[in-house]
Amino acid sequence: MGLLEFNKLPINTLVGADWKTFKAITKGREIDSAYKGKYRLTKAVCRLLSTLAPLQEKRYQKLLADKPLEHDPVFILGHWRSGTTFVHNVFSCDHHFGYNTTYQTVFPHLIMWGQPFFKKNMSWLMPDKRPTDNMELAVDLPQEEEFALANMMPYTYYNFWFLPKYQHEYADKYMLFDNISQDELKLFEETFVKLIKISLWNTHGTQFLSKNPPHTGRVKELVKMFPNAKFIYLMRNPYTVFESTRSFFTNTIQPLKLQDISNEELEQNILSIYAKLYHKYEADKSCIPAGNLIEVKFEDFEADAMMMTEHIYDALSIPGFAEARADIEKYVGGKKGYKKNKYKYNDRTMQLVQDHWGFALEQWKYEL
Repeated sequence: MGLLEFNKLPINTLVGADWKTFKAITKGREIDSAYKGKYRLTKAVCRLLSTLAPLQEKRYQKLLADKPLEHDPVFILGHWRSGTTFVHNVFSCDHHFGYNTTYQTVFPHLIMWGQPFFKKNMSWLMPDKRPTDNMELAVDLPQEEEFALANMMPYTYYNFWFLPKYQHEYADKYMLFDNISQDELKLFEETFVKLIKISLWNTHGTQFLSKNPPHTGRVKELVKMFPNAKFIYLMRNPYTVFESTRSFFTNTIQPLKLQDISNEELEQNILSIYAKLYHKYEADKSCIPAGNLIEVKFEDFEADAMMMTEHIYDALSIPGFAEARADIEKYVGGKKGYKKNKYKYNDRTMQLVQDHWGFALEQWKYEL
């Protein structure tokens, strides 16, 4: 158990942003009075730590900037709470994969310089479980890269965690890339490639393994950037996804937000953005070359993770399963006693999902 409880953090994750990014994200945005203290403390720590960012940049330019990627990434896609974390953890047992770590999500500018000191302190302070489920938290575990990207540039969907009043704006522009400018898109591409190179350097991998739900809306751009990337798209019972996402977002946003948003507003945003993400993926998945996409029901993966993992490796022609089998089996075997959250669907939940996400229920053949 870490020293701090997640829901009582005195700062938010923007402490790890570079100063230019922090200013761009918060410029012109109102900070509600209840969070001005957290904002000021976060701003002060960010200002202090950001003075160290040039040290990493200098090392990055010397060691990695001109070095090409050996392989295009493997992307794990799907809406939040669709099982992406479990699949990410399983595949990360293959040591040829590199990934963004939990530490890196908060301190992406303190990876190539100062990591041992700051990681030790982060490990001491952070809780050892995620606040909304029983999944383990640790500084070196694989993590989705959107939080890291949010501390490296202003153009990410996860700005909504801090400024939830603008959730739809961030979703449309920075997750679906609707009306994003060419300059913003160029910065996204450059920043993402930099994150990948630093992640591979940090975890000693040769191929980047991405787990990042917002990428589900960026398939067309990702294929343009990485023509031979592999994609694993996870589907899960929409009733479960709705209940779990509502719990996850409602709890996770509390220590991060600098503005108030009601649970009712957050619920409506979840219902709307799920539909946008679903339809964007369906419209763009034809851009993925034949043989580079597999769509999997999480329930099938969960029922036999070893068999499904081997099937995915084979279907996408990913090398290395035989070498990684023992490590994957060890991880999967260790999770057999893991207790998931149990969800009961009341009449209101069932009606909301049927009214707003009926297309997914029908296409994927899910029932109660």
